[in-house]
Amino acid sequence: MVDKSKVWQILLIEDDDRLRTTLKQLLEQEGYMVQDAEEGNVGLSLFRRNPSDLVITDLIMPGKEGMETIMDLRKIDEELKIIAISGGGKVRAAEYLPVAEVAGANTTLAKPFSFNQLLNKVHELLGPDSP
Repeated sequence: MVDKSKVWQILLIEDDDRLRTTLKQLLEQEGYMVQDAEEGNVGLSLFRRNPSDLVITDLIMPGKEGMETIMDLRKIDEELKIIAISGGGKVRAAEYLPVAEVAGANTTLAKPFSFNQLLNKVHELLGPDSP
């Protein structure tokens, strides 16, 4: 029997305020508890205080960027589920996303993506008993 009483924790690290707010609201509507941060240093601090089941992180951000954040998260928790997202910057997202998997991301999504695409990735990583 599936345990629906578990509250799944997600940490969302994204420097775009509008996207971060929108994704947080949508994930919360799906039943997830979401912490959010605007860059990697803040995200790592939040994770150390209150570990999450899954982290969604942008790759190109001011402060601590996503690749370094992923590597630091892997040092803290080797089993943590991580989704890397990127729209690229001066270089296309297709160039960054494969490197994110080498750095430790379980899966990636190129921006723009639909919320359903993100939700499918979340369900893949957290399993059938996630909301």
